[in-house]
Amino acid sequence: MGSLRAAITALTGITALYMGLVVFGNVTDYGTNHAFVQHVLAMDTTFGSPNTSWRAITSPTAVTVAYLLIIAWEAVTALALLAGLVAWLRGREAVGRALSSTGWVMQALLFGGGFIAIGGEWFAMWQSKDWNGLTPAFQNFVVAALGLVLLHAGRREAAPVRDGAAV
Repeated sequence: MGSLRAAITALTGITALYMGLVVFGNVTDYGTNHAFVQHVLAMDTTFGSPNTSWRAITSPTAVTVAYLLIIAWEAVTALALLAGLVAWLRGREAVGRALSSTGWVMQALLFGGGFIAIGGEWFAMWQSKDWNGLTPAFQNFVVAALGLVLLHAGRREAAPVRDGAAV
């Protein structure tokens, strides 16, 4: 239970469960996070500076498409992590590594790139008292980063070869 493999397997499983529950919540309580995406994109609770408010997106169609893409991304992330968990449990380490890495990279891209960088900075989500999701986004990014560090730090890299001999 205390091995690196066990830790990676457990973190893969926990993250798969979490992402699956996120998808479940977004589908069964669609309106709550749809409103979140709508307000972040509309920038209607930010400081209202004309230097940034031109970035706002208020089209209901664009908001719905963005939200559906987020849910789809989360679902594929959950499936990749679940498949990674199954591979780890079956002793297929190479497959588990690839799938866990894929899932955690997807999670990092969504929460780091999508929510922190684009939502937080481009749409100035940090300015909103009511619709600021930077803390949960950061927490999700850290979980993904931790998984990637555990997964790849324990991996031995081949020694560089120069003139046919290991350096």
